[in-house]
Amino acid sequence: MEMEKKNLDWSNLDFGYIQTDKRYVSNFKDGAWDDGCLTSDASIVLNECAGVFQYAQTVFEGLKAYTTEDGKIVTFRPDLNAERMIDSAKRLEMPAFPKERFIDAVTQTVKANAAWVPPFGSGATLYIRPYMFGSSPVIGVSPAAEYQFRILTTPVGPYFKGGAKPITIKVSDFDRAAPHGTGHIKAGLNYAMSLHAIVTAHEEGYAENMYLDAATRTKVEETGGANFIFITKDKKVVTPKSSSILPSITRRSLLYVAKEYLGLETEEREVTLEEVPEFAECGLCGTAAVVSPVGKIVDHGREICFASGMDEMGPVTKQLYDTLTGIQMGRIEAPEGWIHVIE
Repeated sequence: MEMEKKNLDWSNLDFGYIQTDKRYVSNFKDGAWDDGCLTSDASIVLNECAGVFQYAQTVFEGLKAYTTEDGKIVTFRPDLNAERMIDSAKRLEMPAFPKERFIDAVTQTVKANAAWVPPFGSGATLYIRPYMFGSSPVIGVSPAAEYQFRILTTPVGPYFKGGAKPITIKVSDFDRAAPHGTGHIKAGLNYAMSLHAIVTAHEEGYAENMYLDAATRTKVEETGGANFIFITKDKKVVTPKSSSILPSITRRSLLYVAKEYLGLETEEREVTLEEVPEFAECGLCGTAAVVSPVGKIVDHGREICFASGMDEMGPVTKQLYDTLTGIQMGRIEAPEGWIHVIE
């Protein structure tokens, strides 16, 4: 699709919101979703008593569209975002937005905003935010009767300006999610709960929090917005397994890449805080940054330093990062069904 690109300083964009031309809207009423459409109106008008305001009935997703080396606009594994959003909706007693319709809505929205998709090589991407909320009035504690599903897009710069320097994080005294709670879904309320913890960490000079399991506070879970990935001294890729962490699409993709592309051994299992010093490398993985290297974890004054150091990404983490971004950008052949071409 040839469309005149917007006149933006693509390589200097922040990770922030810029309003684009079109967004997608579909309403759920009387037990069914309407046909949905694109609109240029960025405002949402709701009743003062809408379920989302009263009882935080809202879920969301995050994915990206980007321009590959050969000029195509693509998204990465949107089917998995669709499935995760269905799981999130079910947990909050919200109607599922069908998978095929989700992928179609993403396609329509990106197509309509093609002029906002950053050019190849700029390091920038078009961030896509599908979300759904209770739109009808609710005053007794119960699910709303009506819902709105929307998708907005915004061009964003690379998560790390000037390359991915290893970060320092802290073991948090706060809990992110309870056993049998909502940690495994992408509900707005999980992120609201993490705000105080992340602001506190930033004030103390840390980039992120490491949350432990709420029940025993001995096992590694995740950070506020990313899953952990550890590399052992003999190059095995290990990720924490828990029913209260978000099933990250990036993490699942990295494990596949480690095994199938790099021939590394992979393991998903419970990881105790006690064994963290034994790992050679540590990273945080998610849509925004793909992988952020961690150089140091501070546990109440005790410093856990990784062999990979504070200067650059560890060698195995870098291999994983380069391979996955290579697949996303079209430089490396992708597994079947991973790349969804918009046009």
